[in-house]
Amino acid sequence: MFTRLVAAAYDAFQAKAEREVFAGHRRELLRSAEGRVLEMSTGTGANYAHYRKDVGLDLVALEPDPGMLARAVKKAQQVGLHVEFDQSGAYPLPFEDESFDVAVYCLCLCTIPDAGRALGEARRVLRPDGRLLFLEHVRSSDPGLARWQDRLRGPWKVFALGCNCNRETLALIEASGLSIEEIHKTSDNRIPIPIVRPLIIGVARKPGVM
Repeated sequence: MFTRLVAAAYDAFQAKAEREVFAGHRRELLRSAEGRVLEMSTGTGANYAHYRKDVGLDLVALEPDPGMLARAVKKAQQVGLHVEFDQSGAYPLPFEDESFDVAVYCLCLCTIPDAGRALGEARRVLRPDGRLLFLEHVRSSDPGLARWQDRLRGPWKVFALGCNCNRETLALIEASGLSIEEIHKTSDNRIPIPIVRPLIIGVARKPGVM
């Protein structure tokens, strides 16, 4: 019951920013997702409305939190999307090497304890030339805001379900062996909390077979 209440509170807290900011980014990012797709830390299913229904899509969604997972199952049913759910965490992934065409990480690499290890697992399960689609909070390039992110990281992490607001996620993606193919950096004042306004949205690709 407690985890379901937390999940409901999360959706309520995120609702305005989701409508005004994140929904558009999700829709643009996910329009190219097709084939066998792994969505990491699917949360309450905010991405589901933005996957295209007119392409072949075999979606596997991972979410270890039972409250979030319950809401994600309902969301999939509401939007008419078939999803295979798994309650595994980010690592180790319970899948064979090179078994997915696309991996999706949206607003979760900031919360995964070892994001580098998670990205290594994503690289492992992606097929050669497979893609990582990402939408993530990151450390600000503005020194003043970055200092506030450092100061407030501890209390924010407690409040925001483990979010590390100062994580240098782009560097972690680059270090994972994936090549950045597209990147958009933005900071949107419609996000009410300044320390989580800096975002990166983009595509990274696993090298193909030589």
